Amino acid sequence: MMRKHISFCFLFASTVFAQAQLKIVHPAIGTQAYSADSTFCIELIAKKQYFDPADSLTADQDINSPKSVNMHPNGTKYYVNSLEGATTVVYDFKTNQKLKVIRHEFTEADTVLLMGATPYYEFTHHLPDSNHPASPFGGWGAFYGKPVESAFTHGGKYLWVPYYRRSYDLNAQDPSAVAIIDTQTDSIIRLMDTGPLPKMIAPSPDGKLLAITHWGDNTVGIIDISSPHPADWHYRSLAIIDQKLKLNFSLTKQIDRDNDSGYCLRGTAFTPDNHYLLVGCMAGNNGIAIIDLQPSSHTPQQGSQRSLGKPEGTPQYLGRITGNMPNLRHIIIRDGYLYLSINRDGYIQRMPLTQFLEAVPALMASSNKTTTHTGWQNCQVGAGARTIETSPDGRYIYAACNASSTLYVVDTQTFQVIAHINGDSYPVGLEVSQDGKNVFTTSQGRSNGGGNCVDIFEVTYNK
Repeated sequence: MMRKHISFCFLFASTVFAQAQLKIVHPAIGTQAYSADSTFCIELIAKKQYFDPADSLTADQDINSPKSVNMHPNGTKYYVNSLEGATTVVYDFKTNQKLKVIRHEFTEADTVLLMGATPYYEFTHHLPDSNHPASPFGGWGAFYGKPVESAFTHGGKYLWVPYYRRSYDLNAQDPSAVAIIDTQTDSIIRLMDTGPLPKMIAPSPDGKLLAITHWGDNTVGIIDISSPHPADWHYRSLAIIDQKLKLNFSLTKQIDRDNDSGYCLRGTAFTPDNHYLLVGCMAGNNGIAIIDLQPSSHTPQQGSQRSLGKPEGTPQYLGRITGNMPNLRHIIIRDGYLYLSINRDGYIQRMPLTQFLEAVPALMASSNKTTTHTGWQNCQVGAGARTIETSPDGRYIYAACNASSTLYVVDTQTFQVIAHINGDSYPVGLEVSQDGKNVFTTSQGRSNGGGNCVDIFEVTYNK
């Protein structure tokens, strides 16, 4: 199966231009950075790369534009999603030895993995024909999928990996899919249809729901995963953020779907009480969409029509909270704070979660489903702030900064940068080990020679 090495993740014209002007960075193993008081040290100790196949110590041909990395909850292995390689590569955490390559390639016979159609997603452009007969299981056609993000559920027993698009869907306008991997065998045991251009995926804290955010049409799929049996998992609802986009693009000429996608939904997080789902709107300054997962707990305001026609308990889109969140990319909730990464301008924002949710009553009363809420605390990091994660104890936030090719470290007590270190150009994904001693970043491939690398950093605390 022939694949073209094309990157689909340049987010905005200004960012693309800036990246094109940057000098490509490939720091040497052993590069270090310290905090000003020398109590914190971070060092690049290893890498997996394929920008230089001649380097036998670090070269790995399966690192093909890596998009994200996830450490298994038991701390024994980590998973790297190679977007353009259409693979998920599994490594041993202690030795960094490759354990397995999971290939996201499927034949007609593999459609049995779909186990059943969903009423929320319909094929409208790539329809079955004599060469690709319809499948009774919901999907059709041989394809390979480009893995984007991923998330563990059921205590790490399963890893969910959504695909940017199916390979035959040039402009990502028909359903894509999400693979479910059994982490004991590291094999795909089920596929489920998704909306177009799924990117972020997030399980609820109570383990009963899973959200898949669709960059491509302003929708969020919510899956019931409360059963321990994969065959029982099913879609509970499809949340539409203001308006579902009508997709009718060329089947032969590629267009820029990274910009022509409405609000460009990205960062996704459940509140700790499982009450709300927060979804970042990356395009412009469109804020955070709020989905109420427990609508029966609210008494609708007099004259409100929002709850009519829906079964009690059906997740309900409330609207968007806006206000100085331009080009919002990633969302995390930790220790009572809501944290955001602001991609274009390169900073991290935070606000107490309770303070942010104070805007919900005003949102519910709004006639246009929007309300403005301010009061963010800002910390400047590197340009192109993408994935952010906290250390296990919540003391530090790490930020993969794409345009500046750096990994930034922020002290959450002072909310100031204490260190930053060069990474291989265009870092985008990030993960922190369970013991807080290692940080991983993934750098996507670029036509100018940057990226195609996984960097592994070691953190030392000298207190």
